[in-house]
Amino acid sequence: MNFQQLRILRECLRCNLNLTEVANALATSQSGVSKHIRDLEEELGVELFVRRGKRLTDITEPGREIAAIATRMLMDAENIRRIAGELGGVEAGTLTLATTHMQARYALPPVIAAFRKQFPQVQLVLHQASPSDIARELLDGRADIGIATEAVAAIPDLVTFPYYSWRHGVVVPKGHPLAEGTLTLQRLAQHPLITYQQGFTGRPGVDRAFEAAGLHPDIVMEAIDSDVIKAYVELGLGVGIIASQAFDPARDTGLALLSGEGLFPQTTSHLAIRRGQFLRGYAYRFLEACSPTLTEAAVRRQCQREN
Repeated sequence: MNFQQLRILRECLRCNLNLTEVANALATSQSGVSKHIRDLEEELGVELFVRRGKRLTDITEPGREIAAIATRMLMDAENIRRIAGELGGVEAGTLTLATTHMQARYALPPVIAAFRKQFPQVQLVLHQASPSDIARELLDGRADIGIATEAVAAIPDLVTFPYYSWRHGVVVPKGHPLAEGTLTLQRLAQHPLITYQQGFTGRPGVDRAFEAAGLHPDIVMEAIDSDVIKAYVELGLGVGIIASQAFDPARDTGLALLSGEGLFPQTTSHLAIRRGQFLRGYAYRFLEACSPTLTEAAVRRQCQREN
């Protein structure tokens, strides 16, 4: 048994048993992947996968249990490398962040600027992804810290921390009728709406607000990018519902932001790390830069409390 075989086993699950994708992810050949799997099965004396011809169609129950152990072993091996780097006393390395577009564009720039000034030798890698993909990157060890509103808080193998709370607002062209008088969900539902795709940037809270009011708004367009929503609102295609922090009066001069307080619930974005992962000192400093309450001691206490 060797680490390459364990990586292949883990990657098979990541890639939904597609051996071509496994080979591409590990920069090897498909025939090499197949041979490693056969060798591991022969060594262990169990079948790890269900096959139809040469194609893997499912993972066996022993294979699933072994894959879980393999994932933990690979994480421990990575932790050993991180600990060695930490003991070396060198404040250099890589910090990989997985985040949504909204967080990367509107919440993180000042944090990243301050972090880069403090740790110029640390390479920051920013992966923009959907909330569900962010969770997968954390669980697979491809990201050190995740930032998202949805998905991460409900996963047992992730430890999450509140980052900041926010509300949706309504963005309209200047002079729009909704800007006059009291804004209500009933008035809002009379207009075509443009908002986020399902699973992004607090969209479930928007849907629940309309449902609770017995309303069925006409959502004519969905996007993952606040700037895209604003662009189509400027074109007159509808009224936008966006995260309030995505509105910039200096840039969005043709638009007005109407408060969503009382219409939509408060939403919280979270920071997340994988349970059991060793973090370098500069990763803790990044968390603290996001929220001063997230000191290294506080983060460690939370991780121990949930174990």
